[in-house]
Amino acid sequence: MESRVIIRGAKRVQGQITLPGDKSISHRAAMMAAIAEGTSHITNYSSSADCGATLSCLEKLGVRIRRSDNEVVIDGAGARGLSQPAGDLDCANSGTTMRLLSGILAGQDFISTLTGDASLSSRPMQRIIEPLRMMGAQIAAQDGRAPLRVAGKQQLRAIDYELLTASAQVKSCVLLAGLHAEGRTLVIENEITRDHTERMLRWFGVAIESGKPDREPENACFAAVTGPAKLHASDVNVPGDISSAAFFIAAAALLTESSLEIANVGLNPTRIAFLDQLRRMGFALNATDQREESNEPVGNLQLAGRRLERQDRDGQLRIDSRIIPQLIDELPLLAVVGSQIKGGLEIRDARELRVKESDRIAATVAGLRAMGCEVEEFADGLRVGGPTPLRGAQINPHGDHRIAMSFAIAGLVAKGETEILDAECVAVSFPEFFQLLGSVIS
Repeated sequence: MESRVIIRGAKRVQGQITLPGDKSISHRAAMMAAIAEGTSHITNYSSSADCGATLSCLEKLGVRIRRSDNEVVIDGAGARGLSQPAGDLDCANSGTTMRLLSGILAGQDFISTLTGDASLSSRPMQRIIEPLRMMGAQIAAQDGRAPLRVAGKQQLRAIDYELLTASAQVKSCVLLAGLHAEGRTLVIENEITRDHTERMLRWFGVAIESGKPDREPENACFAAVTGPAKLHASDVNVPGDISSAAFFIAAAALLTESSLEIANVGLNPTRIAFLDQLRRMGFALNATDQREESNEPVGNLQLAGRRLERQDRDGQLRIDSRIIPQLIDELPLLAVVGSQIKGGLEIRDARELRVKESDRIAATVAGLRAMGCEVEEFADGLRVGGPTPLRGAQINPHGDHRIAMSFAIAGLVAKGETEILDAECVAVSFPEFFQLLGSVIS
């Protein structure tokens, strides 16, 4: 892929597409297959560089993996069957790889070191270090950041842990470590996050509890595993990635002559808040052929670029802080869409965006301003006015795949050319993005 891509204004997005496998589900399927007993077949495994990093790390831990295109076959090593790696485990840009794998490695009887690229090495890891140390693992880090040196312990302590930050990665790390603990490991979260780990553990035969605790806040929920636990090999069909679909959904919504169908995409209730926000803005989209595959909801999405009446007709739209954790990957894109609706959009309580692959608040604000938007920046979010006629601009995504793709969509509704620098960064999650986008726009 070229280091820069030029995007020009378009009239419509049209056709039927299928998307690469969901990144979050692919990570979890591979890791659980690796510590299961037996052989698992994973179809539609994500083509992302992040999920490739997970497979590479598992191979260094002695797991036998065969891959052909998007088909992956994994011979499980069992709960205690991983081997000490000969060198560092390079997680590249993948926070999911580093955080979830740390939970698995905490229950092994050897020492391993997890490293990553400059971006990953700047991201906060104290949020997993604390609970893993409480469980008995020894974790060494540099100011709470990678590289992480994990000295595992075969018999971890079960703990009750309340998340300090709403994070599915931290929740998953603790639950995976809990598989190797004696007794019940409980994780409480005050805001709902994606539940792929809980669903995948059940799919691999683990009895996992989940529900709402008898306490405030109203949005609180819990998940618990009882260890030591065994996983049994299972075949997994990974649905299309809803976070990748979001870019095409936004394009079809914004371009009024559009007609688009996205087939076999994941519709997990903890991942579709973006769709709910678009409906709230008055955009038309419909889900059909809804079903379950490998314990995950799946269906087809049909979109037309026509506006309905906004559900809340007056004033600026503001995102409810309670659903921010379920929207965290789509917030930059939602800001782009917000620039095109009457009254604009305000996003608050999203400080977590500051510590993603880039400072996504700063990057989103800079990009929108370059394209002619009035934007107010806050420590925990932004406010964008709308509707704003966008103009083409040069966009620096700062190596962040979601910023690059969000402003590619902005370029479709802008006047003139939009230049996306460092465009190859999209390979982290969606290497086919620009090619697939080009196939459906006109």
